Amino acid sequence: MEHPVITTASLDFLKKLQKNNNRDWFTENKATFKTHENTIKTFYNALLEKLNQHDEIEKMKMFRIYRDVRFSKDKTPYKTHFAGSFSRAGASRRGGYYLRVKPGETFIATGFWEPNKEDLFRIRKEFELDADEFRNTISSPVFKSIWGELQGEGVKTAPKGFDKEHPNIDLIKRKQFIFIRNFADKEVLSSTFLDEVNHSFRAIRPYFDLMSSILTTNLNGESLID
Repeated sequence: MEHPVITTASLDFLKKLQKNNNRDWFTENKATFKTHENTIKTFYNALLEKLNQHDEIEKMKMFRIYRDVRFSKDKTPYKTHFAGSFSRAGASRRGGYYLRVKPGETFIATGFWEPNKEDLFRIRKEFELDADEFRNTISSPVFKSIWGELQGEGVKTAPKGFDKEHPNIDLIKRKQFIFIRNFADKEVLSSTFLDEVNHSFRAIRPYFDLMSSILTTNLNGESLID
């Protein structure tokens, strides 16, 4: 099978959509949209195959182009990007992968975007006990060369029940634990983009393995999985 790539034509279509984000234009160009959507889907399916060579993916989800404008001030009806996510399989594998393709703003993301209340508390309790392994994992030179710094929102003050003077309070205050890598259009259009995205996602595994271990055990290291 020919190595799938993101095409200049697909990025150009998204640029045109951004300038003509209305139903009349989209209806006139829907056939063209479907062509590019299929091209992008082929790329995502190829990425899925590569991910399954070093991970187990339960589900790939391509997001619809239509925006939900019910509660938004922005009433433009269409997204101006393609996006999809990959969910890891099984209760013991936490975290997920995300790829968004948009002219000038393509990125991949991974980690824990909105941990539920129980998971967030468990992560914070781990950091309260010890964060050395976590810090060592995300600060290794190879890891940082690909993913940079930990990102995500946090609370302004110490969460209830935690000491604001704790040495790991910078981590305890976090609500999100994500990593993002941006790509220029030149990189996106390269024949090596698929392999680079896959390589980046493979490099996140030490982080996923650690976080999965934390979220599937109690503070004594005992499994929470039946």
